[in-house]
Parts: sequence; structure tokens; C-alpha cells
Amino acid sequence: METRKETLASAVTAQLREAILSGQLHPGTPLRLHELGKRFNVSLSPLRESFSRLSTEGLVVIEDQRGCRVAPVSAAACQEVVKLRAELEVMALRESIRNGDDEWEGRVVAAFHRLSKQEAQGWPGVKESVEWERLHKAYHHALMSACGMPTLLQLCGQFSDMYDRYRRLFFRRQKADATVHSEHEEIFRAAIARDIDTGTRALRQHIERTGSKVVAFVEQATKADLA
Repeated sequence: METRKETLASAVTAQLREAILSGQLHPGTPLRLHELGKRFNVSLSPLRESFSRLSTEGLVVIEDQRGCRVAPVSAAACQEVVKLRAELEVMALRESIRNGDDEWEGRVVAAFHRLSKQEAQGWPGVKESVEWERLHKAYHHALMSACGMPTLLQLCGQFSDMYDRYRRLFFRRQKADATVHSEHEEIFRAAIARDIDTGTRALRQHIERTGSKVVAFVEQATKADLA
């Protein structure tokens, strides 16, 4: 059972993670303990623990004698995250389709239905893109949820969060294209049909295609100091 101190650190970590992923805390921003303590109304101890946890997720950089800062962004780092995310999620989906039962299928159907309703509305603004991010993450998690490997799921979640940060930068300037929904549907139909080859191929193509667009955007944005 988590102690009160651990629970507080977990809550602060979640708030800091969201602030970084959403762009409220920009890449490279110094993380000053006293300022953040006032912002989140907590002592310095849970903040230090949060910095440590987020550094293992690649979202915070801890520098000797220089304190902490939000991890910078780069096209090379984004490309690495895309590649690793593709490898891990494809592995998880393969095992999930192989092991999935009726309960897993129900989760996938429900998650796809909710995501489809949101995608039918498009991405007209920040509020809608935030909701899409939530439903999109739930859909991908449902697909992988029967893989039977908790550590793999944890790693998939970590790289998904790292990639979401880049994608949210992309969404500030551009919107997702209509192909995204058709790709989600192709993955869904293959998963429900227990077609491992089609499902994993479609998932890899989906991650790599959308990822290449985000990488190209980050490369242009960082050159223009837009990120």
C-alpha cells in the first residue's frame, strides 16, 4: 500500500507529466523547486521524487550542479521514439491477438467505438484534441491489453507518453488527416478477426506514417524555434 508521501509524489508526478506533455511547460524550461512548490501547493520532497520519476520517462533532465529542466525536443529523438514505439506496440498487439478472449474483444470494440465518435467530429480546437488524445491512448491500450506481459505494457505506455508530447506540438500547428481514422479501423477489424499478420502490419504502418509527419514537423519547428 502506498504511503501518504508516495501518494502525494504520484499525484505531483501526474500533474507535472501532464504539464510537460500538454506543452504548458515548454521544452528546455528550468524546473525550479520553489516555484513549482507554490504552483502545486506541495513541499520540495515530493517534487524531487517527481523529477526523479519523470527523468526515467525521458521527460525531465537532471543536470549536476544545474538543477532540472524539461527535456528538450529534437527530430532525432522523436524518430527514435517512433521506432521504439512501433516495435513494442507491434509485439504487444501480436501477443494480444493471440491471447485475447471475449472480454478483451469487448474492450477493443468499446474503445474503438468511443474513438470513432470523436474522430467523426474532427479536431477543431485544443479541447477536442485533448479528448482525442485520451480516447486514442485508451484504444491503443485496449488493443495491447491481452498481451500477458505487464512490463511490455508499461514500456508501451512510457513510449506512448513520450510520443504524445511531440504529437501535441504537432497539433498546435496542424490537424490530423482523414487517413488516421481509416487506419484505426483497419487495425480494429484485423484484431477482431484475429488476423495477426494484417493487424500488426497495419499498426506498424500507422505508427510509422503518422510518426514521419510529426518528425518532419519537429525538424522544421526546432529550426524555426517554434517548438
